[in-house]
Amino acid sequence: MITLHDIGFSYGNNHVLHDITTDFHPGEIVGIIGPSGAGKTTLLRILLGELTPTQGRINNSSSANIAVGYVPQLDSGERTFPLTVEEMVLLGAAAFSRKKPWFDQSEKREASRILERLGILQLRNNRLSELSGGQFQRALIARALMSRPSLLLLDEPTSGIDLHTRQQVLDLVHELQTDGFTIILTTHDLNWVAAQLPRILCLNGTVTGDGAPSEVLTSQVVRETYGANMDVIFHQGRPVVVDSVNNGGNQ
Repeated sequence: MITLHDIGFSYGNNHVLHDITTDFHPGEIVGIIGPSGAGKTTLLRILLGELTPTQGRINNSSSANIAVGYVPQLDSGERTFPLTVEEMVLLGAAAFSRKKPWFDQSEKREASRILERLGILQLRNNRLSELSGGQFQRALIARALMSRPSLLLLDEPTSGIDLHTRQQVLDLVHELQTDGFTIILTTHDLNWVAAQLPRILCLNGTVTGDGAPSEVLTSQVVRETYGANMDVIFHQGRPVVVDSVNNGGNQ
């Protein structure tokens, strides 16, 4: 289990996160939601070890260091790199301490196994620029899996893809969970996480809600998180966030 105690972070004088206290349990999926600038990506980068909190501490109940795989946003610019799918995925193996500047056959076999597992082995020789949004998302996940992580962090994995592809990505995320991965993802889509994920963490600089969507997604929490008056109704037992009548139909 990973425990965050009173985590805070600032970029200079810009205080992005404060008083973040929560737990992430092995094998669970957690969706982090919040507006732009809420600190979602910053929190992922802290969990990744890329950023050091300016306050608080992180505890790992395991005696071993946790291997972390990171999947950036689709618009990270990587699609313009002149690489094939296989070449990009192999870069995930570079997370290990390397004694050689090339990839051996065992690493190439592992890359092929992961690409087949994610259903894109046939694209191994395609350039990144030739991929659809969903295909590129799978390639990014494949690269992250090459580092043999137990914790997988996905930054807005459903952004910029159509509804059908979004469902495919979600199905893949659930499959990875059954394989034993702990998965933490960020998204702007409240209704998507409410319908599909067992736990959400609402964030706007600090934690405004944490738990099952049916318990956490209330009009008050949405207002505290997004600064907007929205109504929450229930459909088939699940919360659905809709525009408030008092907003005159404007988001």
